Parts: sequence; C-alpha cells; structure tokens
Amino acid sequence: MTHVDFRDHLLRTHDELDALFPPPAGNAVIKEIDRINAPYRALIEAAPFFALATSGPGGMDCTPRGDAPGFVRVHDDKTLLVPDRRGNNRVDSLRNIIDDPRVALLFLIPGCGETIRINGRAAICADAALARTFAVNDKTPRVVLVVTIDRVYYQCPKAIVRSRLWDVASWTDRATLPTSGRIIATITDGKAGGDAHDREYPARLAATLY
Repeated sequence: MTHVDFRDHLLRTHDELDALFPPPAGNAVIKEIDRINAPYRALIEAAPFFALATSGPGGMDCTPRGDAPGFVRVHDDKTLLVPDRRGNNRVDSLRNIIDDPRVALLFLIPGCGETIRINGRAAICADAALARTFAVNDKTPRVVLVVTIDRVYYQCPKAIVRSRLWDVASWTDRATLPTSGRIIATITDGKAGGDAHDREYPARLAATLY
C-alpha cells in the first residue's frame, strides 16, 4: 500500500468543502421539513430502533434505543415521547440533555432501506402518570424523553444497500466476535468478566430487560 500522509489533505473551511460538493437540490432539499407529516409518522411508528446522539461538556455521545415498533410515540406533529428503558445507569445521554438539549435521532426499520433523521431538542420528564403509559410487563420507565422537532429528513437507502445491512447472507457469525466477558476480561487483566460472565448474561438480560 502506498503511504499517503492524509494530514496534508484535511479540509478546514466551508469554501474547501463547497469546492468538492455541489449544493443539494431537488428531492434532497424537498424531503426536509419542520414537522412530522403522515408518511413520516408511519415510518417512525414502524421503527423498533433508533440511535440517539447528544452533546455535553464531556463530548459527544451516541446510544442505541430499541423496543417494539411504536415505542416512540408521536404526540403531535412537533413532539415525540420516548420511554427511557432500563439500562446501566450511566445515563450519559440524559446528563448531556441536561446541559445541552440538542439531539439527533436516526430511525432504522428492518427490511427497509430508507431511514428517518430527526434533529430537535429534548427534555427529561419525570411525570409518573405519563411514565406508566409506557409500562411493559409491569415495569415502568423512570423518565420519558420529550423531543421537540426542528427538522425531519427522509434519507435514501444507499448506505443500507451498500452495507447489505438487511441481507441475512451477509450477516456476521456472532461466534467470530469478542464476547462481553472477553472484552471485560481483557480490560481488567482477567480480574472480571470471562466465561462466567458470558454464561450468566442471558439470565441477567432477561431479568433486567425492562
């Protein structure tokens, strides 16, 4: 492989960027709106997964959020309600939202190449009555995210097609990748994790899913 010092080719100005990319036009502009219309609502309600990007004093954070389709509730054309399901209590995203309410959401629908991007502002609601409406298996989230929408964009399927994300034949055999136990054991020089962690994890997951 020929050695290239990429640091000599970094773009640092908008003018340099604009010289390489023509301005967007046509559908690339038309598809971005400031509210949820009926087609966008159908896609959001069909999505069992989205990635949530936040920013705070410590930097950026992006976390996966998933549940049965419809778990993200469209309250009105400018507002989404999202239950904060049980996790590891790091609450990195929630801490960021306290400091900086700006958020970005990317929705994925299995089998669908298109994605939905939402930019907006989030607040953390601890209303117990609202949280109870999101209960699953009698387990209620502690808080609900209230996302006020600034922009919604319908992304074309090129990235999904190139990645073959929904093509089962291209999926990676999970057994070929490091397990959680192995990762923890490597980080801790064997003081934690390992085979016992992996054996016990399925039961732990079932007990703490909600």
